[in-house]
Amino acid sequence: MLEAAIPATADDGHAIDAGAGVILYLEKITVSFDGFRALNELSLYIEDGELRCLIGPNGAGKTTLMDVVTGKTRPDSGQAFFGRRIDLLRLREPEIAALGIGRKFQKPTVFADHTVEGNLELALVPDKRVWRTLKWRLDAEARDRVAATLATIGLTAHARRPAGALSHGQKQWLEIGMLLMQNPRVLLVDEPVAGMTKQETEATAELLCSLAGGHSVVVVEHDMEFVRSIARKVTVLHEGAVLAEGSMAEIQNDPRVIEVYLGDADA
Repeated sequence: MLEAAIPATADDGHAIDAGAGVILYLEKITVSFDGFRALNELSLYIEDGELRCLIGPNGAGKTTLMDVVTGKTRPDSGQAFFGRRIDLLRLREPEIAALGIGRKFQKPTVFADHTVEGNLELALVPDKRVWRTLKWRLDAEARDRVAATLATIGLTAHARRPAGALSHGQKQWLEIGMLLMQNPRVLLVDEPVAGMTKQETEATAELLCSLAGGHSVVVVEHDMEFVRSIARKVTVLHEGAVLAEGSMAEIQNDPRVIEVYLGDADA
């Protein structure tokens, strides 16, 4: 079912697939909470290096889907694979994160009292215990990675500022940068532009588009203007399943999508 891919190895030795092909494979995933089906035999396939937007009404299953991928929620049935070989349903949250699946929540969580570059440095610390963190020092390669990431997220000029002094949008970029420091293959980004100014929203669109190719980027967002600005392929969820999938033009003209979502989403 999956396309052939070039074998690669994650940092922990697990074999994963690189190059063309499916990097995230979800097949007939069902999740129930007290009799309510949050996901109903949902199947979704994310290509290596693609930028995918997930949209849908509240309660469609978007958050539950990300919870399954990251190991926070165990499905009642179905399959979830990272590449073709790694069964995500056998792994715990820290193991999935270590493999290269990073998640950014809607509300940014940064270390406010540390500098911007300090936050990026902390994201690199392999052992998060307090004493190990205090003793750990960056080598030249790590410092180069911090500098490169600062440039990618547009915060080079703010490297020495406390993270708590950043604007809301800048904090969002910093948190994305902290994920990038861990070399993720897949980035799950939840409502990245909520509360941003127009200028910050435009900069975020440029950032996420620039990350595609080197990473698979999955964006959950309700702001349809923002989705239009970045969309390459859009998946619409409804009642825990995939309702429609395609280009933004195809989605906007799909009568089913208009009825259940776009009619109320300022399309």
